[in-house]
Amino acid sequence: MVLCCGVFDVLHAGHLQLLEQARSLGSTLVVGINSDESVRKEPGRPVNTAEDRAAMLRALRVVDRVVVFEEPTPESLIRLLRPDVYVKGGDYTPEALPEAQAVIDIGGTIALLPLLQGYSTTSTLLRMGIE
Repeated sequence: MVLCCGVFDVLHAGHLQLLEQARSLGSTLVVGINSDESVRKEPGRPVNTAEDRAAMLRALRVVDRVVVFEEPTPESLIRLLRPDVYVKGGDYTPEALPEAQAVIDIGGTIALLPLLQGYSTTSTLLRMGIE
């Protein structure tokens, strides 16, 4: 099982590439998304509710299951699901992931996948004149 976690607020081609690459690492892809409350760091964010974000992700053929988590990090979710592979985008390092120890503790592997250049939720919102 592969677990990929994030906000996934406004889906874009970068998200799709990451999820497709994540799915290729195992037979099942579970996507954990941050609850609305856990990401209300910036005014106006998240743009889409957790319910809407989960529905969009469930519609993708590469995604097998979507789980919303309430905590600031997916550490509890990792310990519960015990994925073989935990995926994050290449803009992270294992040292910068507070949940890295949980992955190590369960015997999982951390995979940092390359990002699609020029795509991010912030840049998408800027192009739309929202940020």
